[in-house]
Amino acid sequence: MFTVSDTLTDPLLGRVIDGRYEVRERVAAGGMATVYLAFDRRLERDVALKVMHRHLEVDPNSREFVARFRREAKAAARLTHPGVVRVYDQGIDEDVSYLTMEYVEGENLREHMALTGPMSLRESLTTLEQVLDALASAHRLGLVHQDVKPENVLIGDDGRPRVADFGLARAVTEVTSSTSGTILGTVAYLGPELITSGVSDARTDVYASGVLLYEMITGRQPHTGTTAIQVATKHVHEDIPAPSTVVAWLPAEIDELVAALTAREPDARPADAGEALQLVRRTAGLLDEPTLARRADPPSGSTATVHDADATAILAATPAGATVALPIGLGHPFPAVGTELAALPDDDPEAKAPARADRRAGWWIAAIAVAVLVLGGGGLWWYNSIGPGAYTTVPSVVAETQADAVQLLEGAGLDPQVTRVFDDEVAEGIVISTDPGAQERILEGGTVAVTVSKGPRMTTVPKLVGTSQEEAESQLEELELPLGDVTTQYSDTVPAGQVMAITPKAGKSVRHDTPVDLQVSDGPAPIEFPDVTGMTEEEARSLLENDYGLTVVVERARTVEAPAGEVFLQSPEAGAAGHRLDSITLTVSDGPPLVTVDDYIGMKVDKAEKAAQDAGLDVQLYPFWPWSSKGGVVDQSIVPGNQVEQGTTITLKYN
Repeated sequence: MFTVSDTLTDPLLGRVIDGRYEVRERVAAGGMATVYLAFDRRLERDVALKVMHRHLEVDPNSREFVARFRREAKAAARLTHPGVVRVYDQGIDEDVSYLTMEYVEGENLREHMALTGPMSLRESLTTLEQVLDALASAHRLGLVHQDVKPENVLIGDDGRPRVADFGLARAVTEVTSSTSGTILGTVAYLGPELITSGVSDARTDVYASGVLLYEMITGRQPHTGTTAIQVATKHVHEDIPAPSTVVAWLPAEIDELVAALTAREPDARPADAGEALQLVRRTAGLLDEPTLARRADPPSGSTATVHDADATAILAATPAGATVALPIGLGHPFPAVGTELAALPDDDPEAKAPARADRRAGWWIAAIAVAVLVLGGGGLWWYNSIGPGAYTTVPSVVAETQADAVQLLEGAGLDPQVTRVFDDEVAEGIVISTDPGAQERILEGGTVAVTVSKGPRMTTVPKLVGTSQEEAESQLEELELPLGDVTTQYSDTVPAGQVMAITPKAGKSVRHDTPVDLQVSDGPAPIEFPDVTGMTEEEARSLLENDYGLTVVVERARTVEAPAGEVFLQSPEAGAAGHRLDSITLTVSDGPPLVTVDDYIGMKVDKAEKAAQDAGLDVQLYPFWPWSSKGGVVDQSIVPGNQVEQGTTITLKYN
């Protein structure tokens, strides 16, 4: 697959990285990395192996670069969008820092445009929609691409665009900008804020996508120049020109769309790719089919034709998609210290130096040289003492562990002062924020306040069972524990309004925002008193005490309405409303009422019989002699003065 000369030129060819990835072919090379086709021996599949250039890892920043590289790779690996090239693995094998990614058969958007020239409006907007859809999924996870360009949009055999290289430019720039004062990126697509301050967010990707749309429609980049610095300066100081200035038939809606996506002020752009996607879709919906089907003519001198594979390629000094290093602050009136003077354009390239008039010019030159040396020395002192040279930038340590953050800050010559605070969202031991923030300027050796999470504040659930509901709620409020659901339940043993149970249980350590549920007694359950009249005392007691939980009070009385031992009255009456544990009074019959027996002896039989019946006795007459003629009572069966129940039979004997 590769020759000996290839191996000598590139020693990675044929090497097995990490004992797993067999490097088979070099696919592409860029400013940050070289991409190889490799074979994953473990999973038996082709992968794209991206190897970072060694110059990005050299001391003193190698440790910070590796940390950033790993973090960005892990973040990119979380993306599972169909429009994003999947990241499989990352690691370091001796001197090789690498990523393994999904290998996409096909071409990138740069190659596609080189063959086809400007794309139709429909194809351009559709491609941009798919790119923004992929970027939106990353922005929702807080991940910024920072190097959106045609080389990073891969078009697979299925024709669907796939975005690659999430976070790589960001990982490199966060390290290099804090020490060298430079950023890495593709100059044609860099947002103004990234050039002037080295800071980027989702809106920087939106800017690059707007430039990408301009290039797809017109077949050319909006800002050009003889050097990368010239192009970068135009991004800072000049608006992206309207596409219709190049392609006259383009509608105003396209000009407005490009202007919105590429506004120089980040706040004037859509906040992220999701908002930009909605704007693109609305714009596409305003255009008619004939307009969407049109495409611009290739630019003059364009090579958008079928290429001869054997033709000699002419390389520009800075290819359109090349990654270059630029000084941060380029958009300011003076270039940042360290800017290559050769990269700055002459004011008048055609001007010629005038001939010397006489010898006095030499004195003037000498005087000027001395002045320059003096001013240069003073400027150097100012630069290193109070000017930009006395400052550095704060590396980004948010989301790092405390130990890693301290190591990174100390490695940058700064003094970290750690404060630990409770935080409900950030895990314990992870950096929440710094002051000054990431990429902000700070004096060398300055103090950086680092806020580290102690995790969520924990609180012990108090003992609340047995207290009133009001007291329980008051205790929870004092402890700043939220009150959860309050439910009630009937209880024969717990007074109404008193807490019966809580969740979580008392004594458990919980997050301070964990709601505590209360179960409060509603007292005994309501009932309707049953009708127990006509029951025996035992039957009534069993029903009322066992089934209704009532307290039974028994009273006794004599009545002719019920036999002895039977309930004939109750209070409360049947059907009345009450509660369990209430009292009910039952009146149980002791039999008929008692009557006192009179002395009927000596009374006439008829008179005695009537008197006994009136007293409630059942009278039987019995002759003392067979020939008795009912004259008078001579004897009675119940002794006079005794008390007997009504209806008792008394026998009266007469003569």
